Amino acid sequence: MLPAVHRAILGGTFDPPHLAHLVAGEAAYRQLGVDVVSFMPAGSPWQKEGRAVTAARHRLVMTRLATGGVPYFETDAREVTRDGPTYTFDTLATFPEDERITLVLGADAAAGIRSWYRADDVLARCRIAVAPRPGTDRGAVEEAVGERLDWLDVPGLEISGTALRRRVAEGFSIRFLVPESVYRYVMTYRLYREER
Repeated sequence: MLPAVHRAILGGTFDPPHLAHLVAGEAAYRQLGVDVVSFMPAGSPWQKEGRAVTAARHRLVMTRLATGGVPYFETDAREVTRDGPTYTFDTLATFPEDERITLVLGADAAAGIRSWYRADDVLARCRIAVAPRPGTDRGAVEEAVGERLDWLDVPGLEISGTALRRRVAEGFSIRFLVPESVYRYVMTYRLYREER
Protein backbone atom coordinates (compact mmCIF):
# COMPACT_ATOMS: atom_id res chain seq x y z
CA MET A 1 0.00 0.00 0.00
CA LEU A 2 1.32 3.44 -0.95
CA PRO A 3 2.02 5.87 1.90
CA ALA A 4 -0.43 8.75 2.32
CA VAL A 5 0.41 11.94 0.51
CA HIS A 6 1.79 14.78 2.61
CA ARG A 7 0.46 17.98 1.06
CA ALA A 8 1.12 21.63 1.82
CA ILE A 9 -1.70 23.98 0.83
CA LEU A 10 -0.93 27.61 0.16
CA GLY A 11 -4.23 29.39 -0.31
CA GLY A 12 -5.05 32.99 -1.06
CA THR A 13 -6.63 35.26 -3.60
CA PHE A 14 -3.42 35.28 -5.70
CA ASP A 15 -4.40 38.67 -7.06
CA PRO A 16 -1.74 38.48 -8.48
CA PRO A 17 0.48 35.56 -7.42
CA HIS A 18 3.94 36.93 -6.64
CA LEU A 19 7.45 35.91 -5.64
CA ALA A 20 6.72 35.85 -1.91
CA HIS A 21 4.06 33.18 -2.55
CA LEU A 22 6.55 31.04 -4.46
CA VAL A 23 9.26 31.50 -1.83
CA ALA A 24 6.82 30.36 0.89
CA GLY A 25 5.90 27.33 -1.20
CA GLU A 26 9.54 26.45 -1.73
CA ALA A 27 10.26 26.79 1.99
CA ALA A 28 7.34 24.49 2.78
CA TYR A 29 8.59 21.89 0.32
CA ARG A 30 12.20 21.97 1.52
CA GLN A 31 11.63 22.35 5.26
CA LEU A 32 8.53 20.23 5.90
CA GLY A 33 9.27 17.25 3.69
CA VAL A 34 5.94 17.45 1.87
CA ASP A 35 5.30 15.63 -1.40
CA VAL A 36 3.49 18.46 -3.14
CA VAL A 37 2.63 22.13 -2.59
CA SER A 38 -0.89 22.99 -3.77
CA PHE A 39 -1.45 26.66 -4.60
CA MET A 40 -5.20 27.17 -4.17
CA PRO A 41 -6.82 30.39 -5.39
CA ALA A 42 -9.89 31.28 -3.33
CA GLY A 43 -13.19 31.29 -5.16
CA SER A 44 -15.36 33.72 -3.21
CA PRO A 45 -13.19 34.56 -0.19
CA TRP A 46 -15.54 35.45 2.67
CA GLN A 47 -12.86 37.51 4.46
CA LYS A 48 -12.50 39.75 1.39
CA GLU A 49 -16.16 40.76 1.22
CA GLY A 50 -16.48 44.41 0.34
CA ARG A 51 -13.32 44.46 -1.79
CA ALA A 52 -13.33 43.93 -5.53
CA VAL A 53 -11.44 40.72 -6.30
CA THR A 54 -10.24 40.03 -9.84
CA ALA A 55 -12.32 37.42 -11.67
CA ALA A 56 -11.45 33.88 -10.59
CA ARG A 57 -10.62 32.82 -14.17
CA HIS A 58 -7.78 35.37 -14.30
CA ARG A 59 -6.44 34.48 -10.86
CA LEU A 60 -6.50 30.78 -11.69
CA VAL A 61 -4.60 31.23 -14.96
CA MET A 62 -2.02 33.47 -13.28
CA THR A 63 -1.51 30.91 -10.52
CA ARG A 64 -0.99 28.16 -13.10
CA LEU A 65 1.53 30.36 -14.89
CA ALA A 66 3.36 31.13 -11.63
CA THR A 67 3.64 27.48 -10.55
CA GLY A 68 4.31 25.99 -13.98
CA GLY A 69 7.55 24.13 -14.51
CA VAL A 70 8.09 23.25 -10.84
CA PRO A 71 7.42 19.51 -10.50
CA TYR A 72 6.35 19.66 -6.83
CA PHE A 73 4.09 22.71 -7.27
CA GLU A 74 0.51 22.39 -8.51
CA THR A 75 -2.44 24.72 -8.92
CA ASP A 76 -5.64 23.40 -7.38
CA ALA A 77 -8.88 24.82 -8.77
CA ARG A 78 -11.33 23.24 -6.32
CA GLU A 79 -12.22 26.51 -4.57
CA VAL A 80 -12.73 28.59 -7.71
CA THR A 81 -15.05 25.95 -9.18
CA ARG A 82 -17.24 25.81 -6.06
CA ASP A 83 -20.26 28.10 -5.70
CA GLY A 84 -20.70 30.40 -2.72
CA PRO A 85 -18.23 31.55 -0.07
CA THR A 86 -15.16 29.37 0.31
CA TYR A 87 -14.26 28.16 3.79
CA THR A 88 -11.07 26.25 4.59
CA PHE A 89 -13.02 23.71 6.65
CA ASP A 90 -15.15 22.77 3.62
CA THR A 91 -12.10 22.58 1.36
CA LEU A 92 -10.23 20.28 3.74
CA ALA A 93 -13.20 17.92 3.75
CA THR A 94 -12.70 17.31 0.02
CA PHE A 95 -9.31 15.63 0.56
CA PRO A 96 -8.90 11.95 1.49
CA GLU A 97 -8.91 11.42 5.25
CA ASP A 98 -5.54 9.67 5.22
CA GLU A 99 -3.81 12.55 3.47
CA ARG A 100 -1.50 14.60 5.70
CA ILE A 101 -2.13 18.30 5.19
CA THR A 102 -0.20 21.37 6.28
CA LEU A 103 -1.66 24.82 5.68
CA VAL A 104 0.94 27.46 4.85
CA LEU A 105 0.00 30.90 6.20
CA GLY A 106 1.57 34.26 6.76
CA ALA A 107 1.90 35.17 10.43
CA ASP A 108 -0.88 37.76 10.18
CA ALA A 109 -3.36 35.19 8.87
CA ALA A 110 -2.23 32.59 11.40
CA ALA A 111 -2.71 35.01 14.28
CA GLY A 112 -6.34 35.45 13.20
CA ILE A 113 -7.11 31.76 12.61
CA ARG A 114 -9.52 31.64 15.56
CA SER A 115 -11.89 33.87 13.58
CA TRP A 116 -12.17 31.24 10.83
CA TYR A 117 -15.27 29.14 10.31
CA ARG A 118 -14.92 25.96 12.44
CA ALA A 119 -11.36 26.90 13.39
CA ASP A 120 -11.01 24.08 15.94
CA ASP A 121 -11.90 21.51 13.28
CA VAL A 122 -9.41 23.06 10.84
CA LEU A 123 -6.66 22.84 13.46
CA ALA A 124 -7.60 19.25 14.27
CA ARG A 125 -7.30 18.27 10.61
CA CYS A 126 -3.95 19.80 9.68
CA ARG A 127 -0.74 21.39 10.87
CA ILE A 128 -0.09 25.09 10.29
CA ALA A 129 3.22 26.25 8.82
CA VAL A 130 3.79 29.95 9.31
CA ALA A 131 5.98 32.44 7.48
CA PRO A 132 6.97 35.22 9.91
CA ARG A 133 5.83 38.74 9.03
CA PRO A 134 7.18 42.01 10.37
CA GLY A 135 4.76 43.55 12.83
CA THR A 136 3.04 40.27 13.75
CA ASP A 137 3.83 39.03 17.24
CA ARG A 138 5.10 35.44 17.30
CA GLY A 139 3.49 34.92 20.68
CA ALA A 140 0.07 35.81 19.26
CA VAL A 141 0.55 33.23 16.49
CA GLU A 142 1.67 30.55 18.94
CA GLU A 143 -1.32 31.25 21.19
CA ALA A 144 -3.77 31.10 18.27
CA VAL A 145 -2.40 27.96 16.61
CA GLY A 146 -1.16 25.97 19.59
CA GLU A 147 0.89 22.79 19.29
CA ARG A 148 0.22 22.19 15.59
CA LEU A 149 2.54 25.03 14.54
CA ASP A 150 5.70 24.89 12.42
CA TRP A 151 7.67 28.06 11.73
CA LEU A 152 9.15 28.42 8.25
CA ASP A 153 12.52 30.04 7.69
CA VAL A 154 11.84 32.43 4.82
CA PRO A 155 13.53 35.67 3.78
CA GLY A 156 11.50 38.80 4.43
CA LEU A 157 9.99 39.85 1.11
CA GLU A 158 7.79 42.90 1.46
CA ILE A 159 5.53 42.10 -1.48
CA SER A 160 1.75 42.11 -1.29
CA GLY A 161 -1.04 41.80 -3.82
CA THR A 162 -2.46 45.11 -2.59
CA ALA A 163 0.83 46.92 -3.25
CA LEU A 164 1.26 45.27 -6.66
CA ARG A 165 -2.25 46.21 -7.80
CA ARG A 166 -1.66 49.78 -6.62
CA ARG A 167 1.63 49.97 -8.53
CA VAL A 168 -0.03 48.89 -11.77
CA ALA A 169 -2.93 51.30 -11.21
CA GLU A 170 -0.46 54.13 -10.69
CA GLY A 171 1.50 53.26 -13.83
CA PHE A 172 4.52 51.60 -12.20
CA SER A 173 6.07 48.29 -13.22
CA ILE A 174 5.69 45.06 -11.26
CA ARG A 175 8.20 43.19 -13.41
CA PHE A 176 10.57 41.04 -11.30
CA LEU A 177 8.11 41.17 -8.35
CA VAL A 178 5.99 38.50 -10.05
CA PRO A 179 7.07 35.67 -12.37
CA GLU A 180 7.66 36.89 -15.93
CA SER A 181 4.69 34.88 -17.22
CA VAL A 182 2.39 36.57 -14.68
CA TYR A 183 3.78 39.99 -15.55
CA ARG A 184 3.04 39.40 -19.24
CA TYR A 185 -0.47 38.19 -18.42
CA VAL A 186 -1.23 41.27 -16.31
CA MET A 187 0.00 43.52 -19.12
CA THR A 188 -1.82 41.60 -21.88
CA TYR A 189 -5.18 41.66 -20.11
CA ARG A 190 -4.65 45.13 -18.65
CA LEU A 191 -5.48 43.94 -15.16
CA TYR A 192 -5.61 46.37 -12.25
CA ARG A 193 -5.77 49.45 -14.50
CA GLU A 194 -9.30 50.26 -13.30
CA GLU A 195 -8.00 50.93 -9.78
CA ARG A 196 -6.46 54.24 -10.88
